[in-house]
Amino acid sequence: MKSIKPIFISATLLITLTFIIPSLLVLFSKDEKTVVREEEKVESAKETAEAPEESEPDVAVFRDESKEIETFPLEEYVTGVVAMEMPANFEVEALKAQALAARTYVVNFLLQTDEESVPEGANITDTVTHQVFKNQDELKELWGKDFDWKYKKVSEAVQTTKGEILTYKDKPITASFFSTSNGYTENAEEYWKDKIPYLKSVESPWDSKAPNFESEKKIPVEEFETLLGVSIGSEKEVGEITGKTSGNKVATVKIADKTFSGREIREKLDLRSTDFRWVRDGDSITITTKGYGHGVGMSQYGANGMAQAGKDYREIVEHYYHDIHISEANQLFEKQFAFSS
Repeated sequence: MKSIKPIFISATLLITLTFIIPSLLVLFSKDEKTVVREEEKVESAKETAEAPEESEPDVAVFRDESKEIETFPLEEYVTGVVAMEMPANFEVEALKAQALAARTYVVNFLLQTDEESVPEGANITDTVTHQVFKNQDELKELWGKDFDWKYKKVSEAVQTTKGEILTYKDKPITASFFSTSNGYTENAEEYWKDKIPYLKSVESPWDSKAPNFESEKKIPVEEFETLLGVSIGSEKEVGEITGKTSGNKVATVKIADKTFSGREIREKLDLRSTDFRWVRDGDSITITTKGYGHGVGMSQYGANGMAQAGKDYREIVEHYYHDIHISEANQLFEKQFAFSS
């Protein structure tokens, strides 16, 4: 029996090692894979950290007050435009929609090389001729103690939509916008000359809640006649509206022996919109208007109303601009100018 014990122990040890060694090999193999994976993670993180941030084009802005050209990164410029073109207390989704419109507008100018309305060396001006713009220092002075929260809100709306523009058939649209509709937007060709397929009349019922949705203006009869080059004498009726637009605004009106477009009347009399009616009261004429602006494209108060109703910025722009897409600006720059992103 004594001679059998060593053999038994050896056999037991051999069997034990048979189970332990493969386990050790698996453990070592797992540890080795873990080390490799950790090294891969570190390398990947290193590559991400070393990767250059996506660049953006600069916008050369002609400053009307100083008569100088200042250059700003695209998104900083868009922030300065949204801050001036839409109230900062509007809903965030409305501010995002405004950011897309503003960015699309300037991208059109960046893609043009012979824009006659801009001074040499600049891409765009900072006036209502194009888009009103102010830099951070100017906004601080304008907003005072409200600067921090207002700039943060506007900036976040811009950064959330960074690089996004509105396109139609792969080209940036004419992203026109205005303050307040009369309940409908206007077909482009009914205010301007050209028919633009994505600028069609749509309902905008939210605008009725805007402040000064309706407003009145009194003009002396003599001034009215001078501004329009007409003579209405002692006639009680000022004129006859002879045509309406798709947006229920004045298309044409006949005064005395002259016919005017609604736009002509608006511009000559400095009215808030082309939705107007008037009443003569002795030596003055009271003109009542609905809405504010040309009425083509996105209504800003309408956008805010949609946002308050729970719509996001994509739904807003798709409502006001017919059959458009949201695209990346850099892709257009790369395609046309080999822009390096």
